[in-house]
Amino acid sequence: MSATKILFGFHAVVARLRQHPGSIETLFYDAGRQDPRLRDLLERAALAGCATQPVDTARLDGLAPQGKHQGIVARVTAVLPHLTLDDVLDGVAMPLLMVLDGVTDPHNLGACLRSADAFGVQALVLPKDRSVGVNATVAKVACGAADTVPVVTVTNLVRTLDELKERGVWCVAADSGGENVYEADLSGPLAWVLGAEGSGLRRLTRERCDRVVSIPLLGMVESLNVSVAAGICLAATQAQRHRVAGGKS
Repeated sequence: MSATKILFGFHAVVARLRQHPGSIETLFYDAGRQDPRLRDLLERAALAGCATQPVDTARLDGLAPQGKHQGIVARVTAVLPHLTLDDVLDGVAMPLLMVLDGVTDPHNLGACLRSADAFGVQALVLPKDRSVGVNATVAKVACGAADTVPVVTVTNLVRTLDELKERGVWCVAADSGGENVYEADLSGPLAWVLGAEGSGLRRLTRERCDRVVSIPLLGMVESLNVSVAAGICLAATQAQRHRVAGGKS
């Protein structure tokens, strides 16, 4: 039986309603709220045949104590199956993966999922320990990407990097002291490896990567938020792949 979980916030709930309406068990909404945004969402839910239930704010606060629910909470079932790296990589000619080492902030993970979805990442890899999982806050920040990007949780991140390299995937660390991201060769099968906010990549993780690539910073700041760095690295990858594909056509 599929596990039931909670989604909250307009973006997360609307994305689930648009992509997987059958997975919504019950949609709870603030009975005292009257605005066009909520009316539009309830009309979508009615057309999709979703059960809706007006409740007071206290009930919504109890359902979603982790964050700001914006007057809308949905009880849903999972839509992505449990996948392994073999499931993800089989049949994929040009893999693009994101590996996060010890990211514990759910807002950062949610934002990384948004970037992963936007730039065609086949899966996001997380270690089982020292990492946040995909919870309701992550899903809210991800704005639907938690339902489109598979998340693979692994027991040993270093061993996983070795397995990726054995399958011909280049593991590229996004860290200081490396090649310029705008000049590096990013055209092949690739796994971007990014570190936790603040502490960065662990030593063993960085050492296991094939290369280190850096984002040149022109201002006073010395580092970027992991989700911002992820977006830049993925955009640079897709821009280069687009140029290479165009040159061959």
